[in-house]
Amino acid sequence: MRWTRANSTAKVNLLAAEAHGPPLHAPGEKEDNQMRNRTHLGAAVVFVSFLLTSLGRAQEPAAATPTNDAILQHMQELERQVKELQTEVATLKGAPAATATAAPAVPQSNLVSSASSGAAPAPPSLAGLLGPTSLSGFVDVYYGQNFNNPSNRSNSLRFFDGATNQFGLNLVELVVDKAPDPSNSRTGYHVALGFGQAMNAVNGSEPQAGLGFDQYLKEAYFSYLAPVGKGLQVDVGKFVTPHGAEVIETKDNWNYSRGILFSYAIPYYHFGMRAKYAFNDKYSLNGFFVNGWNNVVDNNTGKTYGIGFNWNPNKKFGIAQNYMAGPEQNGINSTWRQLSDTVISYSPNSKLSFIVNGDYGRGDRVDLGEGLLSKPVYWTGVAGYIKYAFNGTSAFSTRYEYYNDHDGFTTGSPTGLHFNEFTTTFERIVAHHVISRFEFRRDMSNGDPFLKGTTPVGSQNTMTAGLVYTFDSREGK
Repeated sequence: MRWTRANSTAKVNLLAAEAHGPPLHAPGEKEDNQMRNRTHLGAAVVFVSFLLTSLGRAQEPAAATPTNDAILQHMQELERQVKELQTEVATLKGAPAATATAAPAVPQSNLVSSASSGAAPAPPSLAGLLGPTSLSGFVDVYYGQNFNNPSNRSNSLRFFDGATNQFGLNLVELVVDKAPDPSNSRTGYHVALGFGQAMNAVNGSEPQAGLGFDQYLKEAYFSYLAPVGKGLQVDVGKFVTPHGAEVIETKDNWNYSRGILFSYAIPYYHFGMRAKYAFNDKYSLNGFFVNGWNNVVDNNTGKTYGIGFNWNPNKKFGIAQNYMAGPEQNGINSTWRQLSDTVISYSPNSKLSFIVNGDYGRGDRVDLGEGLLSKPVYWTGVAGYIKYAFNGTSAFSTRYEYYNDHDGFTTGSPTGLHFNEFTTTFERIVAHHVISRFEFRRDMSNGDPFLKGTTPVGSQNTMTAGLVYTFDSREGK
């Protein structure tokens, strides 16, 4: 450090001056003369004192030899005189007085610099502690108002936001995920736990006898990335269905409420095995071998098979086509349920996006009694979505659906009942982690599946305000 070196140099020069004469470095001619005079004076004092002491000793008889206390007192007096000379020299050089026993103090500026350069590193982040494993999730709550004021305080044909005229807990979800990586580990896992109305809807058809653990389990599977071509990923366990334009999580949909097609036309999840191979960033192929629709424990001895194809020729356009077939009725393997699901997406620019979803299902036969079964039932539906993003935090979305449950098989409604619904949703992201949505929805039918008080009616209007708080350990990684 500069200051320390300067004081060290001054001390060396002072000692040199005492031994040999003038200092090695002088700040100026005037100060040089003053320092030289002070040094000569100090040397003279030391020399005269020494000479007088020697003469005094020479003249005194041997018996008058000075005592140890006298010698010590004399040495202390000489040391005091040398310190005074050092103080005067240091004053002339503009530096603080130095002592023979203490090192020069380090300036405050150097202390700050040393602290800055040796500052402790920032504490590790959650992402750093978890390594390749990520931790994420959300809390989804809402307040719903049904203007029909149904006596049962429930929205008809709605599962995920069924409770109305009250606050509701849609879903609390916690996800632990580790994706397989060919450069590190080809194995991975995914576990998603949930609690709320959404989980009640998803696992509502699962038999609970001896299987209570599955009530709060949305997904749980392990993955292996096989070294086949560019990588064939195989997942085994419980996973969500590939069908549909919507998903279970509110935050990943354009609207707050789930559509009729998502609730009735397709399954929610499967238990078994699936495989995916991406030929490139434009084409990928999926295969499924599972127990069936919405069941961990199979309800018959048959299995359900599925295949899917995804085509994304560019960033603006994409098609996902999935087909699934297998026996789904309790204890019956002879009748197969089939489902074809198509999702087409198009985004002409960064603000405007469109989605079209179509479903066709058939195959199950209704038991008519006396060993007789009906003809295969079928259902069809189509949905259209439009989203416009005003900026990175605000967006407006609309959805229209038509659903024909021809035989009343999926909704439990009278034969030949048709449904329509129209939804408008305004979304605004608050403080980066909070998604707020305000939604108006109108459900209609050619029958009377809704309630106004206690009276069956053909439509219902609802208003919903939802808040979703999200978190992800990968943020800031």
